[in-house]
Amino acid sequence: MESSIPLRSIGGLELARKVGFVSSLLAFIAASSFGIAQIFQIVGVLAFPVDAYLIYGFSLGIAAPFVVATISLYHLLPAEKRFWAHIALAFAVMYAIYVNLNYVVQVVTVLPAAQRGTLEEVRILDQTPHSLFWDIDALGYICMGISTFFLGLAFSKEQKWLRIFLFTNAAMVPVISFVYFYPTFSTTILLIASPWIVTTCGSLLLLAVYFALLR
Repeated sequence: MESSIPLRSIGGLELARKVGFVSSLLAFIAASSFGIAQIFQIVGVLAFPVDAYLIYGFSLGIAAPFVVATISLYHLLPAEKRFWAHIALAFAVMYAIYVNLNYVVQVVTVLPAAQRGTLEEVRILDQTPHSLFWDIDALGYICMGISTFFLGLAFSKEQKWLRIFLFTNAAMVPVISFVYFYPTFSTTILLIASPWIVTTCGSLLLLAVYFALLR
């Protein structure tokens, strides 16, 4: 019986690098598209249900690639850095579970019910401010922010800008928590968290660049 080739062989490392690059790039594209859709919704260019489908759909597109990118990074880092990447991966998985649960429910169940005029039948599933799925969404992005903090610790100081963006994204956790859990929700409150789009997109883009240049 042939033994499998260890991932940390040259071929395995190259595979991890390529998968990390593609997944980071896909997550960046999804995050950027989410940001654009969110802006278009706020200024009135997009209306229901198109805006909701786009926002939930692009948000859904960030999660799985982010987890895969974190896995790829774990296998590429030196042993002394993989501890931090492992913690980052744990929080990335929690983030993905929370948001995938939320967005699949919104896209598959809530939005179609709203279009049919039967939203009251599934009202408990609707992501409205301070609802069950609102809190689930909040937990997802809090976990993502914590994940980026530990990703920042996994990189050396040579990756200055990547670390800056990762740590800045992590610093958005208190802001995200405030926006989600403040007693009264409004568009103004939502805009307080708008730097998250920049920090997340920047982190994902620089992560893709890191994978692309890694040799």
